[in-house]
Amino acid sequence: MKNHQKLGRELELYHSDPLVGAGLPLWLPKGAAMRHAIESYLHEVERLEGYQHVYSPPIAKREMYVQSGHLANFEDDMFPPMVEGEESLMLRPSLCPHHVMVYRSRGRSYRELPLRIAELGGMYRYERSGVLNGLSRVRSIWLNDAHIFCAAADVGQEVAHVLGMVRQAHRLLGFEAHSYQLSLRGDLGEGKYLGEPREWDRAEGLLREALGAAGVPFVEEKGEAAFYGPKIDIQGRDVMGREFSISTIQVDFMMPQRFELSYVDSGGSRPVPVMVHRSLVGGLERLLAHLIEVHQGAFPVWYAPVQLVVLPVGAAQQESAFRLADSARRAGLRAEVAADGSLGLRLREVISHRVPYAAVIGPKEDSAAEVSLRLRDGSQLPAMPAAGALALIGEVSGRRLLSLVP
Repeated sequence: MKNHQKLGRELELYHSDPLVGAGLPLWLPKGAAMRHAIESYLHEVERLEGYQHVYSPPIAKREMYVQSGHLANFEDDMFPPMVEGEESLMLRPSLCPHHVMVYRSRGRSYRELPLRIAELGGMYRYERSGVLNGLSRVRSIWLNDAHIFCAAADVGQEVAHVLGMVRQAHRLLGFEAHSYQLSLRGDLGEGKYLGEPREWDRAEGLLREALGAAGVPFVEEKGEAAFYGPKIDIQGRDVMGREFSISTIQVDFMMPQRFELSYVDSGGSRPVPVMVHRSLVGGLERLLAHLIEVHQGAFPVWYAPVQLVVLPVGAAQQESAFRLADSARRAGLRAEVAADGSLGLRLREVISHRVPYAAVIGPKEDSAAEVSLRLRDGSQLPAMPAAGALALIGEVSGRRLLSLVP
């Protein structure tokens, strides 16, 4: 099996340039098309599950990261401050504090909870050059992130629901998690973790119960928690057999306290909400690295960079080929025309790029307004009307099927 760096180059998905900098990938058109399809799915599924999407800047005043605890616990992984007069600004290493600011933009009532705030946002980590690795370890990360602010009694239910969303997202993307890890605190006396033992015990217990209720086997790892709370790390494995975290769910009692968050409950009191951090698929860079390796470039139709290539047999069929590709694009598909070179050479190029469908238009198909669809797996469908071929591809893509035919 090829690693994602080799396949990424061969399939023209992303590029690294020394003038841009190490760990700062450039997404080429085909990689960007994949990302857009996946991002659109994530946005829609979150919307349907009651998440409210926001935008926030990837930079903030140093004081915010002091208050959140990031500067004390994460400074070595942050880029240095940018100082302008008396103001000191820093690139964010996570989106959490910005979403806290969204929560506290006005008063909150128990009737609004759980409040689910989501964003696909950029964050930056000063990874040392020796650990950078293609898309799987980068300095610029676009994270599928969300934060759920809820009453303590609702944490278990929210975590269980997120676990279901994670498993569904993985299934549609065409892979299964390798393992589940409950990442626990180490020694609180080391000063690496915020909060009191009883709060950690409670948070760890809630995550342990959710994993048990979900019926997934898991291992517990001490010392792997975030500085503000324990987490469920849902692990993948790359072609070298190395494990990495691809999705995460974290329970945080600390940050709401540090920013003095509250809501008015039914009795008029002002309790502090619990903050559940969650990412269904983690950073888009690491996710795409994993998908490239899992599928070896033969991606499910719904997020394949190019879904259909139209191949006119001769010059007389080119007009029909371009017309079909245009109809495909207007139907929401990603389509191209390959008209240069011999038909055999063009077909081999389509196969090498793992394109799901090739529509061959020869004189016979052209006169009948039909196409012959050749599938990526080597099979061929009977000639059918062009509209029928587009409908077939559209159904497979729209239903996010893992097969090539409905």
